[in-house]
Amino acid sequence: MKKAIVLGATGGTGAAIAEELVKRGVNVAAFGRSRAKLESFAARLGHPPHLTLAVGDAFQAKDIEAASAGADVLFHCANVPYHEMEERLLPLGEAVMQAADRLGLKVVVVDGIYPYGRRQADRVDEDHPKEPHTRKGRIRLQYGRMVFDRRWTRARPLIVRLPDYYGPTANQASYLGGTLQAIAKGKVGFFIGNMRVPREYVYLPDAARMTVDIALREDAYGEEWNIPGAGVISGNEIVRLARKAAGSTKSVIPLGKIGLSILGAFVPVMKEVVEMLYLTTEPLRLSGEKYERRIGPIAATRYEEGIAETVRRLKG
Repeated sequence: MKKAIVLGATGGTGAAIAEELVKRGVNVAAFGRSRAKLESFAARLGHPPHLTLAVGDAFQAKDIEAASAGADVLFHCANVPYHEMEERLLPLGEAVMQAADRLGLKVVVVDGIYPYGRRQADRVDEDHPKEPHTRKGRIRLQYGRMVFDRRWTRARPLIVRLPDYYGPTANQASYLGGTLQAIAKGKVGFFIGNMRVPREYVYLPDAARMTVDIALREDAYGEEWNIPGAGVISGNEIVRLARKAAGSTKSVIPLGKIGLSILGAFVPVMKEVVEMLYLTTEPLRLSGEKYERRIGPIAATRYEEGIAETVRRLKG
């Protein structure tokens, strides 16, 4: 990999992947809409000489093409809010794939687990049926099919699928992002879903490391890859560990269907989370068998360590 461009480089997954690439000495173009956010990201990394910033609109293929000069791999981490997914997700993907196809780029698409629908196995591997029962799951399934559409004759895509995630770069777009930010700042926080049921989360620096390792493999393209977390953990335990790291005793309020619906009257994205609440009571856990067999050991930071580091960095 000589040069990579990361779309959505100031978002949760994008920032983690861009940081991992910079650590490895790869020339990186960090692409985003906000010059200020890109500058802040570069400053946090110490303005490394092999990091360049590119301001543009990921919905415009021409902007992506212009920023991708000299790149051989495109990491597509840009996303849309839940309440805009139906209208905007496919146009975003189309623009990315058009640009990548014209330039003949390898494309690493970072996506989630919604297309699987309800779990039909204890550990969900890449061959698990994709039978989504939610609107967002069906859109995400259509999105994945578009990525691998045969009309892209020059682009070489792959998809990595992550469970819910957390980490220093996670933001309000993730279920845990807002929770850990509130605890780190000593404020009252919210937890989306059931706090008693253990679920799987992946630590973003681990996910970034494994995603880059996959991207470096020529034989990985044209396939989907599941990236698991470090086992399962309940919301109650997450909050306990985060409070301990932050030295905080502020309340964390669980949000179920009613709470999210009420909050959704003021924050549209929260209303759209309701249909995905099944994942908080019927957790889906990913299998890492394919990754271990083809790539190597799973990167699995213990929750105690990952949550403590996340809180430390969020406290600033």
